[in-house]
Amino acid sequence: MSSSALHKAVELFRELFHSEPQVVVSAPGRLDFLNTHQDYKGLPVVSVGVNLRTYVALRTVDGDEARVASGNLRDEGVEYLDVFSVSNPVLRGGRWFGDYLRASVRALLEKGSRLSGFEATIYSDVPVAAGLASSAALEVSFIAGLSELFSLGLSRRDIAELAYHAEHDIMGIPCGRLDQYGSAYGGIVKIETRPPYRVEELPRIPGVFVVMDSGIRHSTADIHPRRQADIDEGLRLLLEMEDLPPGIRRRLGRRYYEPRWEELSLEELKPYLDRLPDRPRRRILFTLLMHRSTTLALDIIRGRIPSTDTLVGVLGNEWRSAVEKALASPNPVSRLVGVVMDYQHELLRDLYDLSLPQLERIRDAAKDAGALGVKISGAGLGGSLIALVESPGVAEKVLEAARGAGAVRGWIVEIDRGVSRERG
Repeated sequence: MSSSALHKAVELFRELFHSEPQVVVSAPGRLDFLNTHQDYKGLPVVSVGVNLRTYVALRTVDGDEARVASGNLRDEGVEYLDVFSVSNPVLRGGRWFGDYLRASVRALLEKGSRLSGFEATIYSDVPVAAGLASSAALEVSFIAGLSELFSLGLSRRDIAELAYHAEHDIMGIPCGRLDQYGSAYGGIVKIETRPPYRVEELPRIPGVFVVMDSGIRHSTADIHPRRQADIDEGLRLLLEMEDLPPGIRRRLGRRYYEPRWEELSLEELKPYLDRLPDRPRRRILFTLLMHRSTTLALDIIRGRIPSTDTLVGVLGNEWRSAVEKALASPNPVSRLVGVVMDYQHELLRDLYDLSLPQLERIRDAAKDAGALGVKISGAGLGGSLIALVESPGVAEKVLEAARGAGAVRGWIVEIDRGVSRERG
């Protein structure tokens, strides 16, 4: 997969600009593995970088002009070349791919980076709008490429922060930091989404991941603000309750990103949540349960497997049979992580309203074919599902079953490195 995209990026550069690139950089797509829809609330999330990558080939030129071509858009037969002023990169609008590049250059200029004219080509095997952070892989690889080209000396954290600033603040897309940090660091990582944004590299999980693209396109910008507004409504109503204990009140806030969510327990909040309208209640309940189950999964991945009672205490008694089977298996880590993936999918479906009948059919087929766990990756209401399976042979069966149930395409993927210099 990736070697072909690397070759295509370089060949396109030679064809369009009649020269060799000075540097080639790549960044991976990521699986939104655990604690989905929590990064914009300041809660930690777990990402998996995979070997679907975006490649950027670059060289410097005289003057102030940037010329950047997308090989993927060229293959589609649509407008694929963006030309803009490096010193004054104005956003074009209309979901133009070049706005991610222009915003990235603006972010670098705001940081005080010294840039000049350049030419670049991009080729990616990270699918667009499929829940695999294609925009982050583009921003991260592009910013890293500029760092290498102009000797800016940016760290992975610097690159992730600049990519986040470009997308969230300059473009106005209501994302969290999961995508940019997941792409910059790769591997399996726990990402703290509050300052100082620490990243913990986690052990690899035995097994293989399968990505199943539903073919249903969605927009993060259409999904996140509605869930955030529901939480804001719930917080407002909670804070208006005269009998809300002061200790709880101090840990809440009026905006979805203000509460100290990790310090709130379901047990203390439940009497007050039960008095909220259904939708705000479910959104806040989701936030608490998702985080609690992620904390459990992190212990499992680190090799500290909890007892049956602890696992059932977090997941609920209806999960006891699945927990007991996982603990009795030769591979309890992967099987328990699969159980948590299933649990988190149900939270996304039932409390955050992010699934669709088409997604459930694909998921059911993958489970029947042997997947240990299957969940939505990304914003939801379309995009991709991810499955954890025990072996490549089972992965082939899962992917075939998913296609039979409606998935338009899919990949068996490996855990991959973060942003990397490929050439130059």
